[in-house]
Amino acid sequence: MNLVLFTKNNCIQCKMTKRFLEENQISFTEHNISQEPEYINYLKEKGFQSVPVLERNAEPIINGFRPDQLKQLLATH
Repeated sequence: MNLVLFTKNNCIQCKMTKRFLEENQISFTEHNISQEPEYINYLKEKGFQSVPVLERNAEPIINGFRPDQLKQLLATH
């Protein structure tokens, strides 16, 4: 499973999502749009106005901090 997490600086929901993934030993690649602004248009093209966005195999699966959906992800991991 190839997970990518899009975050930005000073984003509480981003930090909470990242912490959940790390605490549950789920590997992911992080792209911070504050440091990598080229991903802003990428996310807008997919219809997102905010982060965090979690993608699996280039398909968005979770937008925002959603512990319920993260737990479902954990069950299938």
